[in-house]
Amino acid sequence: MVASLMKARSSNPHSQYPEKQEQPMFKSPISHRHLLFSLILIGVALIPQTGVYAQLGIISVQPNRVTGQTAVELVVTGTDFVDGAVVVVENFGALTTSFVSSTVLTAVLPAGIAPGVYTITVINPDSTSASLPGALTVLEPTATAAPPTSPPTGVRPLLVVESYSAGGETITPGKSYTLIVKLHNAGDQFAKNILVVFPPGDFVPQKTGGVQAVAELGPDETQRLSQPVNASYDLLGKSFATVVMQVSYTDPNGVSYSETFNLALPVTPPRPGAFNTATPTPTMTPVPIARPQLVINSYGTDVEILQPGVQFELSLELQNKGNADARLVSMVLGGGSSSPGAQPGTPQPGGVSGGSADLGNFAPVAASNVKFLGDLKVGQEMQTAASLIVNANTNPGAYPLKISFTYSDDKGNYYTDDQVVTLLVYSLPQVDVNYYRPPDPLFAGQPGVLPIQVVNIGRKSAVLGTMKVTAEGVELSNNEVLVGPLDIGGYYTLDVTAIPMQAGPLELLITITYSDDFSQARMLTDTLLIEVQEATPIEPLPGEGGFEPQPEPQPETFWQKVWRFVRGLLGLDSSVPQPQPLPGEMPPEQFPGEQPVPVPVQGPKG
Repeated sequence: MVASLMKARSSNPHSQYPEKQEQPMFKSPISHRHLLFSLILIGVALIPQTGVYAQLGIISVQPNRVTGQTAVELVVTGTDFVDGAVVVVENFGALTTSFVSSTVLTAVLPAGIAPGVYTITVINPDSTSASLPGALTVLEPTATAAPPTSPPTGVRPLLVVESYSAGGETITPGKSYTLIVKLHNAGDQFAKNILVVFPPGDFVPQKTGGVQAVAELGPDETQRLSQPVNASYDLLGKSFATVVMQVSYTDPNGVSYSETFNLALPVTPPRPGAFNTATPTPTMTPVPIARPQLVINSYGTDVEILQPGVQFELSLELQNKGNADARLVSMVLGGGSSSPGAQPGTPQPGGVSGGSADLGNFAPVAASNVKFLGDLKVGQEMQTAASLIVNANTNPGAYPLKISFTYSDDKGNYYTDDQVVTLLVYSLPQVDVNYYRPPDPLFAGQPGVLPIQVVNIGRKSAVLGTMKVTAEGVELSNNEVLVGPLDIGGYYTLDVTAIPMQAGPLELLITITYSDDFSQARMLTDTLLIEVQEATPIEPLPGEGGFEPQPEPQPETFWQKVWRFVRGLLGLDSSVPQPQPLPGEMPPEQFPGEQPVPVPVQGPKG
């Protein structure tokens, strides 16, 4: 039945359902050419292009999910990074960034960032930038882990060695002593979980294993440590023994700190036969060992405040305090040695080695770290200097710099003396004080507004104290304010009202107080100049001395009366002359006189 119905529908031209005609897949040969041309374009696009330069871009950020409870180091990978590039977190600010290569940057994300999804942006020194939306996710902190509170900037515990000794005894190789060290907390916070380690070296620790612990040490408090040690026989031929003391501790917020101290103690040469068994055999009178000994009496820098990136000159004052002349003295910054070593009378090829010096924080400039000084006689003093630069990545703190002196004596014995000097590195705020718009003209004796602002132009945030504006010969108001923290590129404005007393150049002195990295009060000063103009004269108004006074009328003389009489006989005006009215004043004769008021008369009523 279905077949018959289909046959009837196909045979009936007027059927309700006309038969569908099959359509070709391509309407014309042109469609084939279009398809072929499109495939060729796609193939060309897929061919690898060579010689195309990479553009600044961000590929990934690791880790991309953090909690924000502690500081995290982010690794940013991408293309075309340049030394000096800065990683910026959207709605948070710039991070401390380190350049690794053109494809890798590292940045420190501080603790305390709010939970959310952030866009990461990399800005090159030429102001080109690239962003990766949603690259970093900060999660809510868990209920069991309380985020540590970051300490305020510049507030931390700082352990230093106040004094040390070997119990007042002279050091002789092979004998036992008690090393006494007095620790002092020079910081502003408690130092907790203090661990002091004495590694074996010139002295071998005894009884305690070279490790001592102190629970805590408050600000400005001291702690006396006693460590039994035994002097090593390696001290034979040396004038000083070095004790390395490693100290690690934390602040109340759990932030870790570590310090390394090098303590030097003089060594007394042993008597001949002091380490042999005593016998009644007569011995010769001991003769002191003749050897040179170089000591740094004093040192200093030509720059008062050392900051990252600052180049300075380190000056040293040396003296030979031994009992023999020092020959071929060389100074090695960062530590070094000489060869062939302490081998008397054996001439061998050798020299001074300074390639393994520790110069991570202070690097030599314009010359190597090895400097030849020549000969130094007994008791002779010598001045020397070296040009250094502070590493740009050095954090504020007290850093020891090891200096080695290599020399020989008249007998060909070689010596190496290691000494340590301490250099303080600061990171002071860098600000710019100027007008945030052109100031209005100032007139003497009239009030005016001085639009002053301070801008943080440094590479990290700064905490500033009170900003005050002063000047001589001017009354100032609203000239003192507390600034507080300023982010990178942040600013603070102050509108000062000034009333200068006299015209001429006016110098404004701006002072800003703050605390440095060692909690010492410091002050920034800057000056601004502005020209004070003469006051504009004020014209008096009419009625206030604006017109010349009129002369008083003079009494009439006899002849004036006769003349008026003659004028009257001739029919002319013989009235008394009246004074001329002032400009805008009505003449007296034009003033309306008193006129009688007519009153109507009424008749009687009726």
